[in-house]
Amino acid sequence: MSAAAEHAPRRASAGLLVVLVAAMGVGPLLNYGLSAVSPLILASLGMSQSQFGLLAGAVFASAAVSSFSLGRLSDRAGTRTQLVLIFGGTVVALVIAALAHSFWVLLAAVIIAGPAQSISNPTTNRVIVTSVPPHKRAGWIGIKQSGVQASQLFSGLFFPAVALWLGWQGAFGLAAVVALGLLAYGFTQVPSEPAKPRSRARRGQGGSLPFSVWLFAGFAFFSGLGMQATNVYLPLYAVRELGFPLVLAGAAAGVSGIVGVSSRIVWGRRMAGGARPSGLLFALALGAIVGVACLLGAGALHQPWLVWAGVALHGATVLGANVIMNAAVLVVVPPERVGVASGVLAAGMYTGFSLGPLIMGVLADATGSYDVGWLSVGAGYLVCAGLALWLRRYGATHPWTSFSH
Repeated sequence: MSAAAEHAPRRASAGLLVVLVAAMGVGPLLNYGLSAVSPLILASLGMSQSQFGLLAGAVFASAAVSSFSLGRLSDRAGTRTQLVLIFGGTVVALVIAALAHSFWVLLAAVIIAGPAQSISNPTTNRVIVTSVPPHKRAGWIGIKQSGVQASQLFSGLFFPAVALWLGWQGAFGLAAVVALGLLAYGFTQVPSEPAKPRSRARRGQGGSLPFSVWLFAGFAFFSGLGMQATNVYLPLYAVRELGFPLVLAGAAAGVSGIVGVSSRIVWGRRMAGGARPSGLLFALALGAIVGVACLLGAGALHQPWLVWAGVALHGATVLGANVIMNAAVLVVVPPERVGVASGVLAAGMYTGFSLGPLIMGVLADATGSYDVGWLSVGAGYLVCAGLALWLRRYGATHPWTSFSH
């Protein structure tokens, strides 16, 4: 047994889990905050909707570009250094947003926020594989991944309320103070450790990654494409196509986030019980296809109730994909390569995130409706189902190690 495994039970404290949840949730604070107070920002800075959409694409593109290098860095750098990159990078981005008086300054802020998001998965995965007993890892993955949806819920309440008090720029400034406080708390829970020597890191990174990691990355790309296209355009679709009031349309997105928090914990428990990742991902892809069919049918058949079914399935399926894939990565790669493998997953996911809203918007503008866009999202989920079957065939000759042992 390795030294990391021997010390894992002692180091796997509740405080450490809180830090991991916060590390996953703090990075998206800027993009969720921008969405939450978007009417105020557009009116204040005179921005167009297309410019605002570019902000969302830029943050995910920045995250995708930096994923590979930061994934490798996470295998070598100390945990505290990585917390500074995550929380400190977010603080800088939030402060710049708080001082923004033009679109270009906001664009600089989201580009800075991208790397803080892309390193969060490699960092938290590496902490779990080195500090948490094997039988608890999948459950911890599920809980820490729910930090993203918790951040979405927090932002939806925090930013509008504070903006009424301090203005939208003041809201981002106060959010920066919150992120700085979380960094300070993280330092109390994560022990100081030396960085790994470069020579050791290079030896650990020799050779190619297992083929399953690339299959997971493909699944992350196509599921991320559909996930973010839905997240961005669902409220607008509900208002324009179904006549929902703005508050009700926002509530639909909120329901998705609430279901997403629960689903990520449930998927983590299924992995902890020894379920095969390929089987779970296949079921998830089928559920996502049914969910997007509900969203498409809501507008085509003029049945608003189908939106709620589609939203629930979106939260229960696609939002849980990252839990399954990140938990599986801890099994198929050695501990010293978890960071670089997680970086590959993050690159696939964030590339999908950046392209999904763009494709959906272009198709909506070109056709005058969302139907073709929903069909494209469904096609992406169909590809996900095929990748899950491919993964299952691969796993027949490369069996998965059960998380329950």
